[in-house]
Amino acid sequence: MYRLAIEQLYTWKAKKNKKPLIIRGARQVGKTWLMKEFANAAYESSVYVSFDNNQRMQDLFTVNFDVERIITGLELYAGQKINPQSTVLIFDEIQEVPKALTALKYFNENTPQYQIICAGSMLGVALRQGTSFPVGKVEFLDLYPLSFTEFMLAMGKEQFVDLLHKGDFNMVTTFKTSFFDLLKFYYYVGGMPEVVQNFAENKDFNEVREIQQRILDAYEQDFSKHAPNEVVPRIRMLWNSIPAQLTKENKKFIYGLIREGARAKEYELALLWLNDCGLVHKVHRVTKPLLPLKAYEELKAFKLFLVDVGLLSCMLRLKQDTLLDGNELFKEFKGSLTEQYVLQQLKTLKDIGIYYWTNDRGSAEIDFIVDNGRQVIPIEVKAEVNLQAKSLKSYRGKFNPAISIRTSMADYKKEEWLLNLPLYAVELMNTAVAHFLCEHFEGKIDVDR
Repeated sequence: MYRLAIEQLYTWKAKKNKKPLIIRGARQVGKTWLMKEFANAAYESSVYVSFDNNQRMQDLFTVNFDVERIITGLELYAGQKINPQSTVLIFDEIQEVPKALTALKYFNENTPQYQIICAGSMLGVALRQGTSFPVGKVEFLDLYPLSFTEFMLAMGKEQFVDLLHKGDFNMVTTFKTSFFDLLKFYYYVGGMPEVVQNFAENKDFNEVREIQQRILDAYEQDFSKHAPNEVVPRIRMLWNSIPAQLTKENKKFIYGLIREGARAKEYELALLWLNDCGLVHKVHRVTKPLLPLKAYEELKAFKLFLVDVGLLSCMLRLKQDTLLDGNELFKEFKGSLTEQYVLQQLKTLKDIGIYYWTNDRGSAEIDFIVDNGRQVIPIEVKAEVNLQAKSLKSYRGKFNPAISIRTSMADYKKEEWLLNLPLYAVELMNTAVAHFLCEHFEGKIDVDR
């Protein structure tokens, strides 16, 4: 299995003044595998330490932050010499030993020659509990489930990926049926590495559901294991309400769907906990689509998405025979799956902020508004070939954006002000936007990003 994030790890390794790197992400998105795979490919040797239930590491980092003493302890633990030039240190589940997290500051300041990669699935939770964090002394890499591109690669469809990235959409359109078949599989299977690997090897939809259910059960066990006892029931109720929230026509999160009469204040900690674990993505409404969008963020109005579209389809109890019904999958479950899919692909793109917009009356809504630092880009999501874009036209009439995007099952097409981007090509948004603006404005707009 190939993860695009490994290229970011090579970029980190090539830096002269690199800091310890922390990979953030929900449980079971592949952090441990990625670190080990990179270590095997890029270094002569590695020392892997899991801090989960590891009393020796707890004791090693408790005494003091003398880095040379810690290195000696790690060498004794691993039974090998640590060469700072050729050995990478891998600290897994680092949040379980808070002082190890603090020690990264001293590694960076006193012995920057040591190369360290860390991972923590409950890192956000640990920080909320008061763990001392080495601000400014570490770098971050966010890891998500496999994107659609990575899914196609795992399925052995390298030629389809190459075709997409060449931008030859005439040829792409010729093979669009194959792309949509893969997309339907992705809606069902999702991007959790264990699920994808099993499906690539066995093509067994029942096994896919069994593994997904096991992952969901493990998440629920985490609620009880790591969250405060008094918050656990609310976490479960909020978590289980998300599929119903996403199947609504208006996907703004409504606390009343958790239980009748529920209020935001009662579920603040539960929502914060799920967000800190990386299990949900909050997408806030903006009151004005102006740069920077963060300045116009409305904190009380948001949509809530899951970490993975396959896990969502499992929670919705989507049956495998739906995959055989032509495009019925996209029609019947357009509310819950298509926006989840698009959001999941957008999250893999670097340096963009993701929001949504509605007018004050709520009569017009843009599914996603993206801030890439240079432009505000509205994105309307359509589950089918239906190309009516009333909200997008209303938005354009009011704000006149340089580019608007509609993503659907329709073919790639550039119009005067609108870029039709097929659902299977959402990951190409940054490149497609740059090309569109260059062609339409002949270099008058800076499109470097």
